[in-house]
Amino acid sequence: MSIIIKGGTVVTASQSYQADVYCEGGVIKAIGKDLDVPSGAEVIDAGGQLVMPGGIDPHTHMQLPFMGTVASEDFFTGTAAGLAGGTTMIIDFVIPNPQQRIMDAYKQWREWSEKSCSSYSFHVAITWWDETVYQDMGTLVNEEGVNSFKHFMAYKNAIMADDEVLYNSFSRSLELGAMPTCHAENGELVFQLQKKLLAMGMTGPEAHPLSRPPAAEAEAANRAIKLADVIGVPLYLVHVSTQDALEEITRARSNGQRVYGECLAGHLMLDDSVYLDSNFERAAAHVMSPPFRSKHHQAALWKGLQSGNLQTTATDHCCFCAEQKAAGKDDFSLIPNGTAGIEDRMTVLWTHGVGTGKLTPEEFVAITSTNSAKIFNIHPRKGSIQVGADADIVIWDPEATKTISVKTHHQNIDFNIFEGMEVKGVPSHTISMGRLLYKDGELRAEKNTGTYIKRPAFRPIFSALDKIAKAKQPTPVKRS
Repeated sequence: MSIIIKGGTVVTASQSYQADVYCEGGVIKAIGKDLDVPSGAEVIDAGGQLVMPGGIDPHTHMQLPFMGTVASEDFFTGTAAGLAGGTTMIIDFVIPNPQQRIMDAYKQWREWSEKSCSSYSFHVAITWWDETVYQDMGTLVNEEGVNSFKHFMAYKNAIMADDEVLYNSFSRSLELGAMPTCHAENGELVFQLQKKLLAMGMTGPEAHPLSRPPAAEAEAANRAIKLADVIGVPLYLVHVSTQDALEEITRARSNGQRVYGECLAGHLMLDDSVYLDSNFERAAAHVMSPPFRSKHHQAALWKGLQSGNLQTTATDHCCFCAEQKAAGKDDFSLIPNGTAGIEDRMTVLWTHGVGTGKLTPEEFVAITSTNSAKIFNIHPRKGSIQVGADADIVIWDPEATKTISVKTHHQNIDFNIFEGMEVKGVPSHTISMGRLLYKDGELRAEKNTGTYIKRPAFRPIFSALDKIAKAKQPTPVKRS
């Protein structure tokens, strides 16, 4: 299939300009005015619209087995919903059980993900440690194109990584040229607070944010940052939700440390009052970790994006329906953690970011696509509009409006955390690997048509960092 996009304004993370874009064979072949293209190409009139790199959501959980159930969104429905919202690539998570061989878990997730209809890749979680984990990390980096490893500092007695696991995994990541990432919450503190609140008779969703206070996130963020600093490896913190954690990132970056921060569309828009709803289903539908915070944390996160101390936006898309959430009816700690958002992230961020003047269109492209591609080493193949890049493109109508609703969304979940929100600025067309898969409200996605994207190791810079780290090793004192 060949496509010529005519009359639009190309918007990248660095500039905007008028040009036509020609795509053939899944890649961008030419950019310019009055392009000479073969006859038979499908013509898309983008007059009055913006031509931007397709969104990259660097944090999703499709089909995740978690807390006694399995997320309702699989890799087909999830990537299809993403296409409807302008997202053309996800980076999902392989999460091995403790003591499970991580290559076995990876193979299982690869099997599930064959249903995808857009580009996808994986972070792999390190939930335990022995020599096989050390070996499998090497196989994943060198043969499978995995260049990031996830560490849950929460969920005690399940998938929580203690400091020993963090040290070993961070060190191995440095050797391999891979990026450690962390879910930063003090799991022991959360566990103890959950027990305390339940003993006090607080069993409903209103106890959820109380069991995971901002200090629990700040402490874990600081600990992960300090460990990474001593070891000498860069670090990526997922779903930063508090001013406190943002300050830890800002301090580290101002000291020259390579620390990257991600925030979620939900944390930018919703506050912790959602947990006080008298209707259990509505309150439980918002239970995720970290929880939604008070409004002053939202303001801080927006400033983090504006200042560049937060670089990416994601959704932590992990869907559980009302029947699944009901498992925690009498014990909030048993409510499956997760909300949706892959279809709405870009429209919400455009409306409340660009539409309010907090972000420029170029900054929007950076935080929804380009920065993720750069941080996870797939730029300029992804996250760019340039010749030779994959034809992952969203054509954006900045004047179009819609009302977000569970009645019309494509996500496989019975609740939408942005229900009723009026947004201005929506995708009119989404092109994935040169295929027009969303057009004016019509979703054309098909199962088993997605592309697994290998992400190369960060060899040059990590090799230099490893040398620096080794040079800092103390020298034993020789004594007579």
